[in-house]
Amino acid sequence: MSAVLTAPATAPHAARGAPFRVMPGFRLSLGFTIFYLALIVLIPLSAIFLKTFTMTWDGFIAAVTSERVMASYRLTFGASLIGAFINVIFGGVVAWVLVRYEFPGKRIVDALVDLPFALPTAVAGITLTALYSANGWFGRFIEGVLGIKVAFTPLGVVVALTFIGLPFVVRTVQPVLEDAERELEEAAASLGANALQTFTRVVFPTIMPSLMTGFALAFARATGEFGSVIFIAGNMPMVSEITPLFIITKLEQYDYAGATAIAVVMLVVSFLMLLTINLLQAWARGKSGKP
Repeated sequence: MSAVLTAPATAPHAARGAPFRVMPGFRLSLGFTIFYLALIVLIPLSAIFLKTFTMTWDGFIAAVTSERVMASYRLTFGASLIGAFINVIFGGVVAWVLVRYEFPGKRIVDALVDLPFALPTAVAGITLTALYSANGWFGRFIEGVLGIKVAFTPLGVVVALTFIGLPFVVRTVQPVLEDAERELEEAAASLGANALQTFTRVVFPTIMPSLMTGFALAFARATGEFGSVIFIAGNMPMVSEITPLFIITKLEQYDYAGATAIAVVMLVVSFLMLLTINLLQAWARGKSGKP
């Protein structure tokens, strides 16, 4: 008995030569994308600007440049920059260790990196305050022995913003390191390059765009952070009051236009920061010859 082999029937779309698409057509997908972005992003942001436009120009300048507001700007953006820089350095080291080394408990350490994502911000703030207060586990030593007060100071704000920004850098750099070609490092070493030269000329140019992306994400996340900061900051005007808290204060005083004016300033600064980082990334990709 001989088996008869028959060729599978050709699908109609394949016979016509039309490409197979799992998702709907371009126009429908694009229309849904624009609608969703407008509903979630553009309309709320437009409402902020429209409410701000109800103020006069002099009123707007007075609202966003008062002495107390300027102090909150300096603390918020300054602490966010410091926290992002710290995360670029130590987050890069954490990503390197997780990618390049095998050690007991690696999966646990890798999961702990995502803890600031999953932990409610208020819980993180309470935990950090308990640890760094004068009678906390860390604060008892730092303040009692070293004489450095962390909780209820601007330094506490930096600690909180560093905590919530770490995963952005690690998760941005980690896949780039995993895809990096180690043969280039071996070739550099075979040509006589030492460890520092190999890192600065081979490894660092590869991960620099991702480090810059992680820095931008950590900075943008930190500028709008509220829950994990208000507990450890102390919220003293002109000393440890962050801008998001000042916006909440304005809302509680029914000064909606003043609150949105300050929010517009933070939004513009964050957008310019992200735009700058994207331009730097494009420049870095151009220098490396990547598309």
